[in-house]
Amino acid sequence: MTETLLSDHRVPEKSGGFAVTISRNVAASLVRVVVVSLVALVLPAYLTHHLPVDTYAAWVLILQLAAYVSYLDLGIQTAVSKFVAEFDAKGDHAGAGRHASAGLALMLLAGMLGVCLTLVLAWQVPQLFHTMPASLYHEVRIGVILVGCSLSFGLVCSVYAGVFLGLQRYWIPMAISIVNRAFFTVMVIAVVARHGNLVAMGVGAALVTVVTGLLQIFAWRKKAAHIRMSFDLLDYPVLKVMARYCSLQSIWIFAMLCVTGFDVAIVGRFDYTQTAYYSIATLPTSFMLLINSSMLSPLLPASSAMSTQRSPSEMGGLLARITRYSTVGLLLTALPLMVCGFPLLRSWVGPLYAAHTLLYLRILVFANLVRSLCAPYATMIAATGKLGVAAATAISEAAVNLGSSIFLASRYGAIGVAVGTFLGSIVSVTLHFAITMRFTRQTLAISRLRLFLTGFLRPAAIVVPSMVLLPLWSFPAHPVLGPRLSVAWSLSTLSLAWLCGLTRKERSDLIRRLRGRPMLPFGSQRTIERVL
Repeated sequence: MTETLLSDHRVPEKSGGFAVTISRNVAASLVRVVVVSLVALVLPAYLTHHLPVDTYAAWVLILQLAAYVSYLDLGIQTAVSKFVAEFDAKGDHAGAGRHASAGLALMLLAGMLGVCLTLVLAWQVPQLFHTMPASLYHEVRIGVILVGCSLSFGLVCSVYAGVFLGLQRYWIPMAISIVNRAFFTVMVIAVVARHGNLVAMGVGAALVTVVTGLLQIFAWRKKAAHIRMSFDLLDYPVLKVMARYCSLQSIWIFAMLCVTGFDVAIVGRFDYTQTAYYSIATLPTSFMLLINSSMLSPLLPASSAMSTQRSPSEMGGLLARITRYSTVGLLLTALPLMVCGFPLLRSWVGPLYAAHTLLYLRILVFANLVRSLCAPYATMIAATGKLGVAAATAISEAAVNLGSSIFLASRYGAIGVAVGTFLGSIVSVTLHFAITMRFTRQTLAISRLRLFLTGFLRPAAIVVPSMVLLPLWSFPAHPVLGPRLSVAWSLSTLSLAWLCGLTRKERSDLIRRLRGRPMLPFGSQRTIERVL
């Protein structure tokens, strides 16, 4: 399906290459999604059955606090991939190397800052989580230091992955990421199976992170050394350009930190007994977002390169189509979590966790579905260097999400954090349509009404079967559809996705591709706008 994104254009000879490259990179990302999803299924299922609830909650908080280091990326890896993609498209490897070297210097500073942040967070554990059993404080502190410092090292090594992303050679960093997740799972399970404590789990996690970081450096030396990275290549004007781009990216990263980075920590502070259950609810939601981001992440470097060859109206047409695909994908992953959430949770982590987690899961899935509707738009404005105009939207969502989550959590506990996420998502989508899109018309020329109708409303027909069966799956204490209704719901939902998610031409092309036949060419004057 992805290859049809560009098939209806008369473009330079590289257009077919763009389509094939995007398809290959999406495939690489989706393979990673499969592995990460398996990890997300296996590891929590094992830990929730072999660790006490309080201990599992403490492990979740260790990972949560250590993960704050990753937000210090500040968009540096994205900047490296963007500029490497642009200069590589021009055949300027020296320019790509200068920008990658600037990224390495900035990331080294970020890594040192990450170590400092890790030490501060470890020191403040008792103050942050005063309702945590005091017997866990020592192990949690050491665990945070181990995992956080290793992630700081991995942060620096991520620049080398950024080079491969810019070269649109996704298979290499994706393969390393797969190795990381697989060995992380094996290591943690092995430690728990031998009755190791939180410190031993932290040692295992840190070791895996350091080894995979070294693998990224080794891969760059073997496969991408023509993009040189050295402090000898540092150039002040280039460093200034990189820093300016990252300063805009950092606004979005800070917004993401407020939206998804503090939720478990807030629950741990105000409602520690619900931390384990809430963290389980975030995992299927992360799976949904991971699928969507894996489909969209190859779009950023490709859009950076295409924006130099395409008109604003052509880029707007591409946005409409990708938004439609993204919405279909979001709905097909969100609806099963909403409709079949309880049986899925029960078979995964057991009835106790399922009963406590279901309400959190539904609110978080719906909230993140809403906020992700504009993810293709955000990706494309990032690729075309227009993030500055959306800064107010990102800041507003972050403020509403974080402020309402803290306020509601202090009064209603964990459920207030989930509701705060939903309120922030409404603000995000509303401001994108009301304000941001007015300032990006020169880059993405498409009417807001058309984007809403074709990108959102048309694929929304997929929810009709779920709404018809709403009384059967939403209100009972243990909502489970029978076998016949489940089959009927699945078939009708997939049928509507096929009919409403794809145009007639796209369905015909997909059928021909599955049969091994060539796709029918479009007329010479046909554009994306006419197809959509």
